[in-house]
Amino acid sequence: MSTHHDSRPRPSRCRRIPAFHPVPCAPRKDGWTPERQAQFIGCLAEMRCVRAAAARVGMGRESAYRLRKRPGAAGFAAAWDAALGKPHTAVDLASSKATQLPPGYRFRHRRLQVVLYRGKFIAIRHKPDDSALLRHLARLHRAVESAIHEGR
Repeated sequence: MSTHHDSRPRPSRCRRIPAFHPVPCAPRKDGWTPERQAQFIGCLAEMRCVRAAAARVGMGRESAYRLRKRPGAAGFAAAWDAALGKPHTAVDLASSKATQLPPGYRFRHRRLQVVLYRGKFIAIRHKPDDSALLRHLARLHRAVESAIHEGR
């Protein structure tokens, strides 16, 4: 009888996937929508296989890896690693430098939180990003003030 050693890290009972901002993509019904990105991470946490999780959401494995490498994908990549039980770098979701996403985008698209229960993907929560709203409003205020002063 042969023994098969599974080298994949085992999920902990209380595994938590960090919230992330969706990766900016061109709007396409058959593309990586924010909802599909969160569903992929949830399926990945449950199935622990990139190919199977991508197939479950109607996408391809290669497409998922390309999405992970896009600008603005730092949070998505951290959620991916957490879903597989791998160590991941925490991403400061309040920072445009860390996320490579402008505050207006982060505010409009909110953070996505994948919810697991007993290792099963059960929901996606849309969490507001108040710090992004405040930064976006400050940027708009500076632009208006600048326009007023230039008009004098």
